Amino acid sequence: MRRPPILLLILLAIVAFGAVAVWDERREASAALEDFALEQSALAREAAAALTAELGSAELGSEHGRAHFARVLGAVEQKGSVLALLRQPGASDLRTLGGKPVRLATIDAALLRGDKWVRLSREEAAELGLPARLAIAGLATAGAGTKDVWRVATVATALRVRDREARAMSRLILGFALTSALIAGFGLLAESKQKKELALARNLAVAEAMQVRDERLVRADKLATLGALATGIAHEVSTPLGVIVGRAEQLLPRVASDERAQRSVNAILQQAERITHIVRAFLRLARGGTPSLEKVSPAELARAAMDLVEHRFTKSRVTLTNEIQRNPPRVACDPKLFEQVLVNLLLNACDACAEGGHVNLAIRGDGERVAFVVTDDGHGITDDVATRATEPFFTTKSEEAGTGLGLAIANEIVKHHHGELTLTSGGRVRGTRATVELAAVREVENA
Repeated sequence: MRRPPILLLILLAIVAFGAVAVWDERREASAALEDFALEQSALAREAAAALTAELGSAELGSEHGRAHFARVLGAVEQKGSVLALLRQPGASDLRTLGGKPVRLATIDAALLRGDKWVRLSREEAAELGLPARLAIAGLATAGAGTKDVWRVATVATALRVRDREARAMSRLILGFALTSALIAGFGLLAESKQKKELALARNLAVAEAMQVRDERLVRADKLATLGALATGIAHEVSTPLGVIVGRAEQLLPRVASDERAQRSVNAILQQAERITHIVRAFLRLARGGTPSLEKVSPAELARAAMDLVEHRFTKSRVTLTNEIQRNPPRVACDPKLFEQVLVNLLLNACDACAEGGHVNLAIRGDGERVAFVVTDDGHGITDDVATRATEPFFTTKSEEAGTGLGLAIANEIVKHHHGELTLTSGGRVRGTRATVELAAVREVENA
């Protein structure tokens, strides 16, 4: 599993946060400077309006008017920060209140355009005797509508605005640095924690893989033991089985007149033949071979298995019923081997039931799969037992009642038929459900 680039994401987040913060601070600084410019424009207009209101437009051109104008603007002027400038009617130069001429193309052009304020550079502010910082000139006219129109300019340094901007930027940088440090610290902690989690996950995955491998080795060892045991049993059973067949064949002529005895001897021969077939099939599977497949009706398999176990159910006083779907799809299997699977499942269900219990064998098909479902109302199984029930030699029965091989053999037979055997709770208060699924045979219709 690839680790996400946490540090890269953190770096991108910090850069994005910084860019947004700087943009916002620049926007606020521009807004503050524009407010300062509007204040200077308002100051110039107020000064011009005050002069016009006090003196009257007729007196603006007189010496008294000019002296009063100088007094009004002198109240506005502040040494080193605000400078008042006048341009008399008909004059080409602005002058300070002391009479010093001032020629600044920036202010002259703004007055000509009728601007309310204009921004002055550091150099232009220094020429006016103000600090070499950005300055703003507010512009207005006094005596408008008469022939004596005076031009008024109040020039103020933006030093305080710029200082506030610089302090705000310093605070921003400090806050950004602290925030970045905190984010980076938490990011490093998160990455360290993630590394530990990934290492733990890898260790757990390795441990789980080793456990699965060990379980497979144990299962393979048990299956190998099962194969060896099947081979040994087949070898040992073949001799007495041959004796049984021989003796039964000798009895046939002697019971020719006794129909009941003859049926019994024939049953012995049939079951001996069945045992021989099953033993040979087991040996073939143990050697890695494949079962001999035939297209068989599931109903025939179910009835044959039920006939074989009928005497056990009668003896145990357990009722055996069936629910066979009408004309279910056929399956491809070794009939004798698969009958043995159903026999094992039915006998297990019978053993799980008390006297008066009930076992049902149902067959269901949907065109793709055929399911053989054995349900009982016995004592039931736990999830752990259901998981391990198909392991060789695993059993919950006593040594006298079971060997732990029945379900293991059934499971191996089902696997060799490319099917699946599952054990679950019976869906009632008690009980177990065993389900075997095989692929249905696709029938090809003749044209």
